[in-house]
Amino acid sequence: MDKIDRKILSLLQKDATMPVAEIGRKVGLSTTPCWRRIQKMEEDGVIQRRVAVLDPSKVNVGVTVFVSVKTNEHNEAWMRKFSGVIDEFPEVVEFYRMSGDVDYLMRVVVPDIHAYDTFYKRLISKINLTDVSSAFAMGQIKYTTALPLDFAIVVDDDK
Repeated sequence: MDKIDRKILSLLQKDATMPVAEIGRKVGLSTTPCWRRIQKMEEDGVIQRRVAVLDPSKVNVGVTVFVSVKTNEHNEAWMRKFSGVIDEFPEVVEFYRMSGDVDYLMRVVVPDIHAYDTFYKRLISKINLTDVSSAFAMGQIKYTTALPLDFAIVVDDDK
């Protein structure tokens, strides 16, 4: 990856629908070399997929709940089972194994508290959990899908 690749990624993170010719123009490349770089980053898994970012309130999932889970089960089989259960819930949009006091953290999106209660009851019916704690987001201060690129390892292309 070089500085041009980083610029391409920055542009794509802002608007994945931007035409390759325009991206090329903004990074100082013609269309074909720019397209080749994008294809290479897709092949290498740097670009995993291109998606549409939706407005949660316009698709009726405007309530965000952060769900902390503790368990007494700390083995590979249980973790795989739990992960499989979570895969069944489209409301879970992020799912992490954590260090510290909480074993797992989920970000869940639902229309309202009643829908969250329904989600919670379905979840606990499918797997045994030691403790589940929910925190409802009162308002979103910052949200982005763009990753910081300042930390990307860049080949010194000035040589």
